[in-house]
Amino acid sequence: MAEYEWDETKSRENLARQGISFHDAEAVLAGSCVTSEDTRRDYGEPRFITIGLLRGRTVVIAHTPRGGRTRVISMRKANSRETRRYRERLEAR
Repeated sequence: MAEYEWDETKSRENLARQGISFHDAEAVLAGSCVTSEDTRRDYGEPRFITIGLLRGRTVVIAHTPRGGRTRVISMRKANSRETRRYRERLEAR
């Protein structure tokens, strides 16, 4: 079973701002999701973007492998382009 970690203060701020807690990332990552490497810039570590579902909403999670765990960096509701890409990639499987 995968282990997850995050900054608890950032998770609380995200819950207040986005209505989504990083605690929900495990459920999203365990479901049907689409993951790609984020190569837009050098983050100093591999970074991944995962699109999946949380209680019927499409969400985006930025995360990185760190110390044998998955560290959640950010989590938010997907925009329409991301939602479309998620559906297209799932249908192509």
